[in-house]
Amino acid sequence: MNPAGSNPNQVAVAIIPARYRSTRLSGKPLLPIGGRPLVLWVAERASAARNVSQVIIATDDRRICEAANSAGFEARMTRDNHKSGTDRVAEVARSLDAEVIVNVQGDEPLIDPATIDCAVSALIADKKVQMATTCEPISDINDVLNPAVVKVTIDNEGYAKSFSRNPIPFPNQAVEEYGSIKAALRNEPALLFSFRKHTGLYVYRREFLLEFASWPQSESEQAESLEQLRALDRGVRIKVIKAASPSIGVDTFEDLERVRAILESEMKVPA
Repeated sequence: MNPAGSNPNQVAVAIIPARYRSTRLSGKPLLPIGGRPLVLWVAERASAARNVSQVIIATDDRRICEAANSAGFEARMTRDNHKSGTDRVAEVARSLDAEVIVNVQGDEPLIDPATIDCAVSALIADKKVQMATTCEPISDINDVLNPAVVKVTIDNEGYAKSFSRNPIPFPNQAVEEYGSIKAALRNEPALLFSFRKHTGLYVYRREFLLEFASWPQSESEQAESLEQLRALDRGVRIKVIKAASPSIGVDTFEDLERVRAILESEMKVPA
């Protein structure tokens, strides 16, 4: 019988960076949802992906490591001074033989295993692709305005043009007409179709990931606190795949409550 998070004969290793300290939610990976720590929901989703052979939780805290091990998942301790989740993932990936590494961010308990599979398949199908990620449509005006919801613009070939916490692409003409972006979106709901939310998932070729981690942070990465901008600023093309279903990244207590309601409803456990 295979241990939790292990699917032999598959193509990628999923690494979940789980940092204990969070600006908005301290101890976020261990916050309970339906009686289990948040990070274990992420690990369970990742282990259900058909293209994933192994799931590893990469953490800087013994409590997270112990919670993972007690649930049958592999966990590895990492340095506590990484600048981003990708850098933490790279530390673990350095000791692996896998050619493809998946970074499933530790605050994505609703990530669809099919989304992971689609992103891995896209990278494997095209040898020119060194890094891939995912996105989904935005249907809520508040998400456009929320800096915790990262927006992405995509070119005609399916590669990222930019990522930002600000509304991109900015509907300048409509804003000039209605006075604010919020008013513009309310008066022209079709504008919402131009916005896409970046989902917390990356897939890399291992050698590229290790090179990425050797680069210093770029100015835009530091300004936006978005590690993927380090790659864009180096001229790396990031393939963007449509997510199989919507996800909710847990950045605030309100996000946590939304996710709890969804998962506890699925479990038929009173919230």
